[in-house]
Amino acid sequence: MTGYILAIDQGTTSSRAILFDKDYRPVAVGQQEFTQHFPASGWVEHDPEEIWTTTVATAKEALSKAGATIGEIAGIGITNQRETTVIWDRETGRAIHNAIVWQDRRTAGFCGNLKQQGLEQKFSEKTGLLLDPYFSGTKIAWLLDNVAGAREAAEKGKLAFGTIDSFLLWRLTGGKVHATDATNASRTLIYDIHQCDWSDELLDILNIPKSLLPEVRDCAADYGMLDPDILGGTTKIAAIAGDQQAATVGQACFKPGMMKSTYGTGCFALLNTGEVPVKSKNKLLTTIAYQLSGKPTYALEGSIFVAGAAVQWLRDGLGIIEHAAQSGELAERADPGQGVIMVPAFVGIGAPYWDADCRGAIFGLTRAAGPKEFARAALESVCFQTRDLLTAMHNDFTDNHETVLRVDGGMVASEWTMQRLADILGAPVDRPVSAETTALGAAYLAGLQTDFYPSIDEFSESWLRDKRFTPTIAEAERDTAYAKWQDAVRRTLTSYP
Repeated sequence: MTGYILAIDQGTTSSRAILFDKDYRPVAVGQQEFTQHFPASGWVEHDPEEIWTTTVATAKEALSKAGATIGEIAGIGITNQRETTVIWDRETGRAIHNAIVWQDRRTAGFCGNLKQQGLEQKFSEKTGLLLDPYFSGTKIAWLLDNVAGAREAAEKGKLAFGTIDSFLLWRLTGGKVHATDATNASRTLIYDIHQCDWSDELLDILNIPKSLLPEVRDCAADYGMLDPDILGGTTKIAAIAGDQQAATVGQACFKPGMMKSTYGTGCFALLNTGEVPVKSKNKLLTTIAYQLSGKPTYALEGSIFVAGAAVQWLRDGLGIIEHAAQSGELAERADPGQGVIMVPAFVGIGAPYWDADCRGAIFGLTRAAGPKEFARAALESVCFQTRDLLTAMHNDFTDNHETVLRVDGGMVASEWTMQRLADILGAPVDRPVSAETTALGAAYLAGLQTDFYPSIDEFSESWLRDKRFTPTIAEAERDTAYAKWQDAVRRTLTSYP
């Protein structure tokens, strides 16, 4: 019996590779950050070659740390930053342009024109998404229209589109497999989540040739074999899932009503709604949580564009902290009476507001406000935005009256932030023992496909809680703080009178 599953976790700011053993434990980790490119206001790009080289390097690093060879790997699972868009040449494998990142807002005008044509309902009904630059579809159209010769090459079938998972899969298989999974497909704005197929009608509207698109498969599926030249041997590539859906699996949220929230660069909350896609009345997204044996399980999702990125801004933009962990320490010493509110709309604001054009703002500044209050405001903004999502989800999915939120991501290490989150939500917050839930989800799916790991029921029983945070403040205090947040958001939105 081979000893490990290799999870490739390709994120927004770093590439990671983690080896998991038979007991779901991470035994070795490789990680490398890569460059963020900001060519214009609201534009965010990555170099696909740097993503590829860091992915391979971290896989080699993890294997080396574990003293393992590729022959000991039962399978590979891929999880990835979603919506980030790459188009590459099928012959050379080289991208025609930098990857356009999910945070990028360059197609806001295009989305606005589509809305003015009354097309948002059509997109929403088929894809469960809103017409927003966040998603891949308008990014594909932009690349075809703005890269010299791209549209002509695409129409001749010479180019391939993929989210990062597809690009990595193509490279990992030596160009043999052009595929994605249902979770990543469901984030493109061109995939019908009810028919479980690419939508010809939406492709026509966006003028995207169907020949660009990858084949869509289950999350746990046969994705081909690893090119032996990459890691010195071969093994099965057995799973793909977008990062937030992988975290949903890693948190064992397999029953309707279960909810997880991941706090990374952004924050993404998913509520399992079961076999039926729930149409949101509160601008949440209807998406595919995971798909196994050809059967999709659906979720409501709320997307917060800036979570950990607000802490990065404290560090890199303001220089008031040297390390992210210092934010919680500063916030704990802040004067709560200052009432500083930060709306971190650096690249617009997501659910349930969806305003691509608004920008960040800070309210309530006095001469007494300083670094401690800024840190508190940054961390509280994440808590307030999570309450926005939880409230909207409860309004959409009324069967779920009481929610225990399972949390993961880098920010959950902060005791102050998690306690403040429980206080603002007025609901329990569970932090798991395993901090690697996203990579674990990809690993579990690959292990499920290769019979390395057992059934979903057994995996669910293995989930362990590290700590439960319960509310400690009065309801009146909670509601007063939240009302101040709501007022600050209203003043930030472009539609504010």
